[in-house]
Amino acid sequence: MAARTLNVLLGIWLFISAFIWPHTSAQMTNTWILGVLCVVFALIATKVDQVRFLNTALAIWLFVSAFVLTTQSAGTRWNNALVAIAVFIISLAPPDRLQLPNRTPRTV
Repeated sequence: MAARTLNVLLGIWLFISAFIWPHTSAQMTNTWILGVLCVVFALIATKVDQVRFLNTALAIWLFVSAFVLTTQSAGTRWNNALVAIAVFIISLAPPDRLQLPNRTPRTV
């Protein structure tokens, strides 16, 4: 759950950064949409583990788009690239599962 929560927070940051950093129109649209998708995928992944790999794919596109789409500042490019790296790594984290040992009653 901790990894999914971190991806939710990164998605929220990505969405917010689309409006507070200087972006070109294409980069801004790309950034806020990917921020929303990151949050949605992370929330769904709390119930369906395989959905976390959608965030893996999203992170790859975010990284590529940081360098392919034109930007107004290097800060915007590096913000998106670093968020992409973080989302990528966190999305590969296995689900947190609390495994309790199977206890059978003792016979005396």
